[in-house]
Amino acid sequence: MKPPIPLNEHARLELLRQYNILDTAAEPAFDEIAARAAEVCQTPISLLTFVDRDRVWFKSNTGLELPEIPRDASFCAHAICQDELYVTPDMLADERFSQNPLVTQKPHLRFYAGMPLLSPEGLALGTLCVIDRQPRELTPEQMDKLEELAKGAVLLLEIRRASGGRPRA
Repeated sequence: MKPPIPLNEHARLELLRQYNILDTAAEPAFDEIAARAAEVCQTPISLLTFVDRDRVWFKSNTGLELPEIPRDASFCAHAICQDELYVTPDMLADERFSQNPLVTQKPHLRFYAGMPLLSPEGLALGTLCVIDRQPRELTPEQMDKLEELAKGAVLLLEIRRASGGRPRA
């Protein structure tokens, strides 16, 4: 099932461009946030993503050997349509994702939890997400920590935007 398009899509994409984050090199501060998310949630995969017009680009990537995926195949494109943690305990059992090639073929993903990266304007630019190859649940503590880490990623984005899109020194 294709993800819905947020009602604020034009403004969201315009703001995403202002951050000058797409297709930039890896940055240790963002990589640390993604690694910490995987550690806290005990998942083999974590991503810090940005949802562009036709793709979801991975700024930080722990455990998944892809730089981006088409937006239509993305779980994150679903997650940005809300302001809170988006969890799918078993994607194979969920009609929205049961036919997704990332679920039915390699890498055989089954669990997804994504916290939208909400700008100060309230627009979801992407997600901090954790993924597993087996069904699972997160504890309330893990959910809280994922939300905190996502807020830290947004703070880094704001610092980047204030410096004209350059990484911190």
